[in-house]
Amino acid sequence: MIDEVYMEAEEKMEKTVNYYKEELKTVRTGRASSSLFEKVTVEYYGAPTPLTQVATINVPEPRLVTIQPFDPTIINDIEKAIMSGGLGFNPSNDGRLIRVPIPQLTEERRKELVKHVKKMSEEAKLAVRNERRAANDKIKKLEKNKEISEDDAKKGISEIQELTNDYIKKIDELTERKEKDIMEI
Repeated sequence: MIDEVYMEAEEKMEKTVNYYKEELKTVRTGRASSSLFEKVTVEYYGAPTPLTQVATINVPEPRLVTIQPFDPTIINDIEKAIMSGGLGFNPSNDGRLIRVPIPQLTEERRKELVKHVKKMSEEAKLAVRNERRAANDKIKKLEKNKEISEDDAKKGISEIQELTNDYIKKIDELTERKEKDIMEI
C-alpha cells in the first residue's frame, strides 16, 4: 500500500519537474533558440495555431532565428504574432522568410530573467511539496484505518521526504544551470 502511494507521488513529482523543464525552455537566454517561439500562436484559417505547426524555425547564427512558413500567404500573420507575442523581438520578412534578430540582453534584463526563473523554481518546489503533503496524508489515513502499522507509516513518510528532497535538488540544479545560461555574455 505504501509502495502505491510512493509510486504515485514519484510519478507526480516527475511530471512537475518535466513541466518545469519545459517552462524553462521558454525563458530567454543570451543566445537564439527556436524554443523561444513555442508559445507563439498564429491565426491560421481562423484558428489560433502554434507557430511550430505552420512554419520551420531555424537558428543559423547565435543571434538570429529564421522562420519559413509552409504557406507563404501567412507570412505577415506570423510577423504580427511574433511582434504581439510579448517577446520584444522585431522581425523582418523578405516575402518568403522571416528573420528575427535576437538582441543582446542588458544586465538589468538578465537580472529580471533570473528573478523570474527563481520564482518559477519556487512554484515548482511548492508543487513538489504539495505532492509530499498529499502522499503523507494518504499514509496517515492508512495508519488511522489500521491498514498499516505505525512503524510502516513512519518509514513511508521518511521515504516520501527523501523523494521530495531528490526532486527539489533536481529543480535547484535546473535553476542553477538556467541562471548560468542567462548571465553568460
